Formats: sequence, C-alpha cells, structure tokens
Amino acid sequence: MFRAMIKKEFLLVFRDKHALLALFVMPAVFILIMSVAMRDQFTSKNIEFSLYANDMDKSQASERFIANLKADEKLRLQEKEEGAQFVLSVPKNYSKEPASQITINVKESIKSDQLEVFKSMLLARLLGEKFEAKQSLFTVEYDNSSKIPNSTQQSVPAWIVFGMFFIIIPMSTIYVNERKQNTLARLNSMNVSVFAMSVSKSVPYLVVNQIQVFIMLGVGMFLVPLFDTPALEINGSFMALGGISLALSFAAIGVSSLIAVSASSSEQATTIGGILNILLGAIGGVMVPKFIMPESMRTLAEFSPMSWGLDGFMDIFLKSADLNMILGDASKLVAFGLVSLALSMLILRIRINRGL
Repeated sequence: MFRAMIKKEFLLVFRDKHALLALFVMPAVFILIMSVAMRDQFTSKNIEFSLYANDMDKSQASERFIANLKADEKLRLQEKEEGAQFVLSVPKNYSKEPASQITINVKESIKSDQLEVFKSMLLARLLGEKFEAKQSLFTVEYDNSSKIPNSTQQSVPAWIVFGMFFIIIPMSTIYVNERKQNTLARLNSMNVSVFAMSVSKSVPYLVVNQIQVFIMLGVGMFLVPLFDTPALEINGSFMALGGISLALSFAAIGVSSLIAVSASSSEQATTIGGILNILLGAIGGVMVPKFIMPESMRTLAEFSPMSWGLDGFMDIFLKSADLNMILGDASKLVAFGLVSLALSMLILRIRINRGL
C-alpha cells in the first residue's frame, strides 16, 4: 500500500508541469541574472578611476609619484580637469620634509566604499614612491572565516535555498484537492495512518529538491561563465554537499507541509507560503548578503532556516568543508523539519477527524 501511495504522489507531482517549471526555471533564471548583475559588486578587477593630477611642486619626487600613478592600470590620468572623477593636488613643498598633505577633490558623486578603494590605491603608490620600492610593501591574507564570496558563490546557494522552499505551491495544491475530494478521509478509513500519508507526500519533493540542486549547480558551473562571470567552484566534499542539500530539503518539506495542511485553499497556502519565504529569505541572507548586513541583522538571520542552509553551502564553496563541518547547520535544519512535519501531522489528523 505504501509503495502505491508513493507512486501516486510521484504521478501527481510530475503531472503539474507548470509548478515544476516554476521550481526549476525560476531559481535558474535568478541565479543567472543576479550573478551577472552583481558581478562588479563582488570584485574589484573592473574598478577604474579617472583623475587629473595638478603638480604644483614640479620636483623629481612629485613627478616620480605621478609616474607611479600612470603605471596603475586602474587609474586613468587625464590631461584636463573636466570629466575627471578626482582632482589630485600635489602641494609645492611635497618634496620637502615634513611634506604637506596631498589634496583630493571629488568631482563626481561616488560611493564611500569606492572612495576608500581609491584612497588605498593612492596610498600604495605613495608608499612605493617614498620608499622607492618596486614590489608590494604588504600583502593581505584572509583566513577561512573572513572569505567573501564572488557573485556566483553568493547567488547559487542563495537561490537554491529560496527555490527549495517554493515546493509549497504544488504541495498545497495536492493537499487541498485531496481534502476537497475526500481522498484523505477515504485513506484514513482504510486504516492508512497520517504518518504514512505525510511521508508518502514528502518523498517526491525530496527528489524534486535534489533535481533543483543539480540544475542550479549546473547553471553556476557552466552557464554563468558564458556571461563573463566567475564560474562556481565546489571546493568542499560532495558528501557534505549532499548532506546539507538533504537537510535543507527536509526543512523545506516540513514547513511546506505545515502551511499546506493549515490552509483552506491553495490560493491561501500560496499567499502565506510566498510571504513567509520572502521574509525568511530577506532576513536569511538570500536577498542581501549577510556579510554586508549590520550586526543586529546578522543576529536576526540566525533564526531563519534559509540562513542555516546558506551557511552550509557557503562553507562548502568557500572553506572546503567536509561532512563534519556542516553537521551543525544540517542538524538545525533536520530538527526544524521534524518539528514542522510533526505539527503538520497533528493538524492533518484534527482536520480529517473533523471532516474539514
């Protein structure tokens, strides 16, 4: 009987072509769009600044400094002040000790973080000229905890997580239709337990979620690079990838089941599920990367299951995580899924007994 129920659920799930199309195509399109759109926000390789250098000192030191600026590919020195983002004024006593400060006049509106990048470029050239060093004076190294993802590493796991939770759409449709057609009541009269009903409905979505993961990873690895955007690299263990994927799927199935059995119509379930997904995604780092959130928002993000799944994927992509490293996030997802699924079974039992 249980095998027949699982077969029935697979037929119902894969019969709804439009819902499946939304589950597979929507996240893939978002990954492609967001990876390309945010490409320059996550890397500095394409950052360039235009400036006009006003050398009032006319000394060998000032000329050497300006020559160093010209050697930087990211700094475009212009012959005229018009059209330059910055005007750099080298004071008359620049070559003397103590030297006067160099003045930077910002000619165009520019973000504060870009201004800091520009100042760091000038500082590097200034130090190189002062110490007559041709090599870099310092290097910056990041440990694993402070690595920042590129646009693809951020977008792929974010929209995998978000897409998984949208199984609420087909799941709620099936639950509501079977409740209206008294299918659930008839199964109950045949001594089919609520547990068996819930588990049989969960198995197909577990498979659907894994198909989603493979498609999204494929988009990040093979399609995104066609648009001059970094390809996704899986640095961690494939066992870890499978573990966090299954745990996240279990959490998504749990909360989707809870909403589906609680709603009175598929429209109501879709509305509630959609709003909940957006809220969980907004605070969980899907819409806005967590590393640019203020501390208070990062603390709030720890209450979102989407954040736990996202952290697990990030550990795999950025920190070469193995199965042990993602066990914490996976455990929280499984626990969340168990509680949600248990509540959904309780509500389903009550509704069946009441004939709702």
